[in-house]
Amino acid sequence: MFRNSVTLTRFVLLMSCITFLFFHYPFFAFVCTNVEYKSLNGILLIISLIIIMLVANAFVYYLIFFLSRYVGKFLLVLTFICNAIAVYFINTYNVIIDESMIGNVLNTNYEESSSYFSIKLIIYLLFLGILPSIYILKVKLTSVPLKKFLVTVALSLVFILALAFANASNWLWIDKNSKTLGGLAMPWSYSVNTSLFYIHKHKQNEKEMLLPDATIKDTKKSVVVLVIGESARSQNFSLYGYGKNTNPLLSQTPNVFHFNATSCATYTTAGVKCILEHTNTDDLYEILPNYLFRNHVDVVWRTSNWGEPPVHIKEYQKREQINPNCQGEACNYDEMLLTGLKERIQASTSNKVFIVLHTSTSHGPTYSQKYPAQFETFKPVCNSVELGNCSKEELINAYDNTIVYTDYILHKVIENLKELKDYNSTMLFVSDHGESLGEKNLYMHGLPMRLAPKEQYDIPFIVWVSEGSKQLKPNKTVSQNHVFHSVLHFLGIQSPVYDESLNIYKD
Repeated sequence: MFRNSVTLTRFVLLMSCITFLFFHYPFFAFVCTNVEYKSLNGILLIISLIIIMLVANAFVYYLIFFLSRYVGKFLLVLTFICNAIAVYFINTYNVIIDESMIGNVLNTNYEESSSYFSIKLIIYLLFLGILPSIYILKVKLTSVPLKKFLVTVALSLVFILALAFANASNWLWIDKNSKTLGGLAMPWSYSVNTSLFYIHKHKQNEKEMLLPDATIKDTKKSVVVLVIGESARSQNFSLYGYGKNTNPLLSQTPNVFHFNATSCATYTTAGVKCILEHTNTDDLYEILPNYLFRNHVDVVWRTSNWGEPPVHIKEYQKREQINPNCQGEACNYDEMLLTGLKERIQASTSNKVFIVLHTSTSHGPTYSQKYPAQFETFKPVCNSVELGNCSKEELINAYDNTIVYTDYILHKVIENLKELKDYNSTMLFVSDHGESLGEKNLYMHGLPMRLAPKEQYDIPFIVWVSEGSKQLKPNKTVSQNHVFHSVLHFLGIQSPVYDESLNIYKD
């Protein structure tokens, strides 16, 4: 099979056809769903996209292999492996591989990424990635004369441009859907968007700006505990009217209030950034924990998660720093973040204390592994990472159990704070984003905001205040940006960036 040489032109056309057949069903499924595919214009658009995709991929392969066979084979093998993984996630979870999803992937640690492992993923890798790669590595290619190479490149470019201009009437539709189309086209979805992610990240890091200095106005002992939720959607909290009792403890706790809220984004990095910044912006300003720490507030960050902006404080603690002081089964779950919490606050030498607990309790797809067995209130539950294989009841039960466990964690935070009689204390729970649980055949999160359903951005914003400390304004709706200004107000911090309209507490 591999003894006879293959011309480079024939090889790149074959690879382009295989790429098209293996990896572009989601792309054309989207196109056919969103155009009048039975009309003449719709038929011409679909045919044109097929031809452009085949020619464009072959054109790029041709350029790379002409320059270097070894580099070409390496990149093509890598492309097939990445394509197989990307299409698995697109088909299994209905995600789009846009820039925000690339951010999710690059900010995923081993614990989370390993939770996606499944037999189906291995099958995708084997048949769509590894088997074609064996052929790519073994095949012998004949050289192409420079003159023929230049003629082929020129004709290909002319053909692609001519076909593009022939579809000028469809440019508006393509532009309108460019992010989705670009997120489904292989290998451009992850290759282009990975480049864009690092370009924008570099620009953000360059623009990280300090806020004006703040002043502590009083000496009253005050503590704020901010609990950042992960993938918690408000519609599954009984506090928000959900039919199942997922908040058995908070619903019986005095001085607990909840607001309607939406997240700034549907993925962790942008959602957490929005919770911690003074205004919703693409620029990277000094975030709340850094700002308070620089202005002499005692700040502690504890996390079982990831994806936050750079945190510049003295006491930033991950699981490995907390677990040595933790005992029992709770150390395997987010309750671990509460280890010695009350004692740590009491030991502070500052009158102003700010604690952040960044949880991961409701992150999929392994919802049933996010809580101890005694919190499996609703049964049966989904135990598969391939969420589409579970019944709707099993999937929602597993997710609801993570909310029951969240309820317990928040209740325990409150019980700790109640014992601090010398402090005015408050707890805020705000989720980074929501979660899809099969609605419209969508799972988890990460869709662009313009496409995302409300399940991915309607979030809980729950507040508890200690007796005699503060009352709350009668707001019904708040944003993630309310956190920054509300914390400043509660701690008695005077700042030029403070916005009273984004504060939830009364004077």
